[in-house]
Amino acid sequence: MKRLRRRAAPPPNERARAIGVFDSGIGGLTVVQQLARLMPHEDIVYLGDTARTPYGTKSPETISRYALENAAFLLDKGIKLLVVACNSVSAVALGLLEQELPVPVIGVIEPGAREAVRRTRNGKVGVIGTEATIASGAYTRALKSLAPELEIYTRACPLFVPLAEEGWVDNEVARAAARRYLASLERSGIDTLVLGCTHYPLLAPVIAKVLGPKVQLVDSAGTTAQAVRGLLQRQKLLRNNGSGSLSFFVTDAPERFIKVGSLFLGQPVESAVRLER
Repeated sequence: MKRLRRRAAPPPNERARAIGVFDSGIGGLTVVQQLARLMPHEDIVYLGDTARTPYGTKSPETISRYALENAAFLLDKGIKLLVVACNSVSAVALGLLEQELPVPVIGVIEPGAREAVRRTRNGKVGVIGTEATIASGAYTRALKSLAPELEIYTRACPLFVPLAEEGWVDNEVARAAARRYLASLERSGIDTLVLGCTHYPLLAPVIAKVLGPKVQLVDSAGTTAQAVRGLLQRQKLLRNNGSGSLSFFVTDAPERFIKVGSLFLGQPVESAVRLER
């Protein structure tokens, strides 16, 4: 497993450096969208490991190896902070990245858990995610550490990822999958549901319709962006002027990323550079 050397000291003009973001594919663009909205002066470099997506069905060892390789690429771009915009990596490899990297690392689980605890009124919280995320128990641990009295109900929803990437987010196939996956959560009486995958915000309207108005949805993309801004402010690394830029890198043919990425980013993806690995 590749080891990442720590820098001896912060580089000059660190505030001007970019924010690095990676995901197993396209879903992390929902986080990029929120980062750009909250911090329009920041440069953001995004890596989508599209050649090896999805991560949610892979072993913790494989996910950890991929995470270190992705982080190494972004470190070479001179980033000042790393956002792990992948719930599967946040669930099984965040601690490893925090240990190995010379820059701050923020995942998507802890911010989402905090927001769920803040919103719930009856103490019953649901979490949906990939198989790897749910099997790791990371959300349950994060939620219980914040509020031990919570009742937590989890459900893996693996088909939501390909549905989102195909743009099938508001048709009968999506509705049927949502009804099947969410039936047990609906019966449990939850009043808050964490969307524990960065693909899932695209399916939020269908999910909300199935669960009804009494269940609040927590989007980890927005809460993660808020956590990033807070950390940069505390460390005096937040840029307050200039025009921010977005740069995209992928590990497979970029054409599909460019075509589908606009659904996740909320604006056109003009171009993406393919890495040779």
